[in-house]
Amino acid sequence: MSSQQPQYSTPVPSASPAQAPASAAPRRPGLVPVALLVTGLLVGGGAVGAAWALSGGDGAATGSAPADDARDACRALDGFDESKYISKGPESEIAVNRFTAAGALSQAAAAGDKQYKPLAEAVRRAQDLHARTFEFGKEVKQELATARNVCADL
Repeated sequence: MSSQQPQYSTPVPSASPAQAPASAAPRRPGLVPVALLVTGLLVGGGAVGAAWALSGGDGAATGSAPADDARDACRALDGFDESKYISKGPESEIAVNRFTAAGALSQAAAAGDKQYKPLAEAVRRAQDLHARTFEFGKEVKQELATARNVCADL
């Protein structure tokens, strides 16, 4: 009997291995990730605000969901302090969620009753302007004032 050792073979590389690009440009963070973050915060905050509005309160229903949504949007705006939007901690979370909730609730009110469309449009314009500039500049504050004036007339 001959004692042979098992033969092992090593894989043979293919004839044309894939080459990495000679000069790959370094990736820089751009506005897209920031915009996605802001969008995520707005959508998430809207969901939290809407859930809060739908589950909160004293349980008394007025029988008019659009009117209730408009009042809740106005309450969210009333408690919204734009100077705390970029602070750290709970103050910032409260500000972000109230701003987002005002948008979601005012849109819900306008969808149910066209009389609330001016409120929804003013809040949407404020949110759109803020999303473009990431600041509460003069134009954003003007739109917030418009929304708050509409609330005062409700």
